[in-house]
Amino acid sequence: MHEEARASWGDPPTDDALVIQESLERPEVFARLYDRHAAEIHRYVMRRLGDSHADDITAQTFLIAFRNRARYDVARASARPWLYGIAGNLIGSHRRSEVRALRALARTGVDPVAESWSERADERVTAEASQQALAGAIAALPGKDRHVLLLFAWADFTYQECADALGVPVGTVRSRLSRARRKMRTALGADPTLVSDHKGAVTHG
Repeated sequence: MHEEARASWGDPPTDDALVIQESLERPEVFARLYDRHAAEIHRYVMRRLGDSHADDITAQTFLIAFRNRARYDVARASARPWLYGIAGNLIGSHRRSEVRALRALARTGVDPVAESWSERADERVTAEASQQALAGAIAALPGKDRHVLLLFAWADFTYQECADALGVPVGTVRSRLSRARRKMRTALGADPTLVSDHKGAVTHG
């Protein structure tokens, strides 16, 4: 089925599953997956842990993916949920670093990456205030709830993609996200929750 997705014989694979499948016989092909997704994974890790861990965890993510590529479900054309799931497990071993980074952002309002934490915030809220309020509220969330929330808001994942990344049912994703949003609304008081749906709509309290 995936072979039919190629435009012609010898063309580069048109989806991630094809890349992974082809890399089983030609390991060097796996570099295409890195080229497609490494910058995005690096940016996500940097936002969660800061600059000091981003390079190492990004490299580990793709090393683990390469070693486990034979077990990849080729029915899933996109490898993003798989890669984010691996990165998330690695981030989980640095929970203290993540909380420290978030609390530092809550104090200073300085994002470790160029993209603003307030990119989905209500226009009436200043960038600095939204960054600080959002970071503080996220830092206070339990790890599992925080992970779902950030996959949904920062990786732009659907419920199903979150479930695939975390290896849990969609219902679990929904309950964790609902709990996280409720805690965010409580923490942020009268301000907008600063938590958006995966298509970018801001949810207000």
